[in-house]
Amino acid sequence: MFTIRVYGLLIHKGNVLVSDELIKGQRITKFPGGGLEHGEGLKECLIREIKEEMGLVAFDLDHFYTIDFFQQSAFHSTPMQVISVYYTFLVRDPEAISVVTEPFGGEGTVFTEELFRWLPLENVDNDAVSLPIDRVVLAMLKAKM
Repeated sequence: MFTIRVYGLLIHKGNVLVSDELIKGQRITKFPGGGLEHGEGLKECLIREIKEEMGLVAFDLDHFYTIDFFQQSAFHSTPMQVISVYYTFLVRDPEAISVVTEPFGGEGTVFTEELFRWLPLENVDNDAVSLPIDRVVLAMLKAKM
């Protein structure tokens, strides 16, 4: 079985946007995006996910990376291979995105949705994101800076 995930890389002023989320009880820092739904294309999926998560319209999507190794899903009880595709994208006003400065909003913050943060690509550790594939992509982004 497979799950197809589509993620967006929004880069602005040397930073990349990440999303802090609670997924099945685990705190996860990942790139914005999510699961492909039946009947939609990869770019359509990312545009929908950005609209749902951020209330913004993503445009100028450009393929960045498709996973080229096996990755078992950490979130499924049955064996499930993850296929992840990453696109860079733009939004009209990235500075208008509501962001926090501390992971998960900092100590004592309670949240039920995504919280967004900018990670500086210049000096961020690959472990700043939680998912193994995202770590590969973060390393690739840093190498291009």
